[in-house]
Amino acid sequence: MFFFIILKKGMVKMDKIKVIITNKQKDIKIPTGLRMLIRRCCNAVLKMEEFPGSVEVSVTLVNDKQIKELNAIYRNKDSVTDVLSFPMGENGKYDTDPDTGAKILGDIVISMETAVEQAERFGHSLQREVGYLTAHSMLHLLGYDHEDNGLQRLRMREKEEKVMTLLGLPSSSSYVIKDEEQ
Repeated sequence: MFFFIILKKGMVKMDKIKVIITNKQKDIKIPTGLRMLIRRCCNAVLKMEEFPGSVEVSVTLVNDKQIKELNAIYRNKDSVTDVLSFPMGENGKYDTDPDTGAKILGDIVISMETAVEQAERFGHSLQREVGYLTAHSMLHLLGYDHEDNGLQRLRMREKEEKVMTLLGLPSSSSYVIKDEEQ
């Protein structure tokens, strides 16, 4: 469990951020420090967005087969994807854990196989890729969307890159896929 302190007009407020990480795959060895990085990404997004109060987030690491099954069930897309977000809130309203009072933001599911492949394709570390996917998904849990390819997509990308830079993982590529890679 992690804490961050917000100082306003001499007041100190401590919010609890609980990030539950579960590894349900055996294909990719989870590097030392990756779980800590996921927690740091969740914290950084919440801090950047000035999200108030205590929160809970679940992050599950899966393989391509598992994420394809989830993508088919929940999005009617019979394909592998890199990350799925399952928000528990809508319009700023979230379910609350009755025992802790924490807002339950939702679930993040990351395909480790796809994260490894994308890290190699984009020429950066697995840590940077998983960090980026975590930040991206956290923004979805907070209500951001990019399906229209317009301003929301641009705003999300700027916020994702801001988090990555804050964590010392700036972009090393433009994420443009060459024609022969498509």
